[in-house]
Amino acid sequence: MCRLITRTLICQQHFPLLTLPHSLSNSLKKLSSVSTPISSTHFFSDRSKLVVTRARQINHIKQSMDSLPELNRNLYSDIEPHKSGFLKVSDLHSIYWEQSGNPNGHPVVFLHGGPGGGTAPSNRRFFDPEFYRIVLFDQRGAGKSTPHACLEENTTWDLINDIEKLREHLEIPEWQVFGGSWGSTLSLAYSQAHPDKVTGIVLRGIFLLRKKELDWFYEGVGAAAVFPDAWESFRDLIPENERSCFISAYNKRLNSEDLETQYEAARRWTRWEMMTTYLIPNEDQAKRGDDDKFSLAFARIENHYFVNKGFFPTESFLLDNIDKIRHINTTIVQGRYDMCCPMMSAWELHKAWPEAEFKVVADAGHSANEPGIAAELVAANEKLKHILKRDGTVSN
Repeated sequence: MCRLITRTLICQQHFPLLTLPHSLSNSLKKLSSVSTPISSTHFFSDRSKLVVTRARQINHIKQSMDSLPELNRNLYSDIEPHKSGFLKVSDLHSIYWEQSGNPNGHPVVFLHGGPGGGTAPSNRRFFDPEFYRIVLFDQRGAGKSTPHACLEENTTWDLINDIEKLREHLEIPEWQVFGGSWGSTLSLAYSQAHPDKVTGIVLRGIFLLRKKELDWFYEGVGAAAVFPDAWESFRDLIPENERSCFISAYNKRLNSEDLETQYEAARRWTRWEMMTTYLIPNEDQAKRGDDDKFSLAFARIENHYFVNKGFFPTESFLLDNIDKIRHINTTIVQGRYDMCCPMMSAWELHKAWPEAEFKVVADAGHSANEPGIAAELVAANEKLKHILKRDGTVSN
């Protein structure tokens, strides 16, 4: 028994990325209660199969990324949707959706940030409109979806179900998934729940919705040190005796019975984020905090998700389930100086998922619209496009 455990630990030291399957791990935990000896030869045979399988997955992804032509890195021209509508996803909620690009192209779904941010026409520009069938939708309570800024029946799992309902409604067998910031969180959660429906993943500004990430941005321990001028307005709405947890203090105000109290809290919350999304602050972005309709949905829904810890069962849920999507061609794009979603999360995702291509933009913050990040996102979609064409998955 001791020899087997020692060999297991040695094997894990040599193959730190090759985590044991749950079934095998559970079996090891039960060894002490088993009277019949277990053959170490049998164990290492299983382990060898696991190593070979993982090596093949890594090699497949590497080969998929090799020998590609020079890629376009420029945003595509503005386009308009050719079809749009509303899908009733519950007795309460209806979500707005739209399609643009090639009606017969390879489907890709855009998952917006926030949560509560909604989509924008510029989101279509990351995709080749001659190749992609581009699907955008506003998540529950956001953008054009109704009811506006509604928190009821609004959880991560509701959104995952909505994505599936939309895919089925549009008669799409499988699609590429693209998401940044909260959209990266939702992209990971959706893909882990439905890996058989995902052909590729592009992620930006990684957010795993853990306490240390929320503390960094909302509790004055990180981003506030870089943007103290923007932080003061966010901080000063809250009395000193409530500053032990700003997220909770804002939750109280964003759910006040007084509408003006909600609006003032929403404006402060939204301005704080909008003023910190670019490496060099962008005035047009900052002004989004003055739009009461946008701010109310953005702040209320974000805060609702953060108070509830993303509705995940554990803090490490997304990292713990990487094996479910390890085989999917994926690119991770991260701005080095991202204040909203600090690079520590992208780095930890990269370490847990080395098969995914990891691109760090040296001169960028958080926004997908910063030149360096936009270029990498377009290039990531171009890579997946060429892989699909090369492998014969699509003909156009």
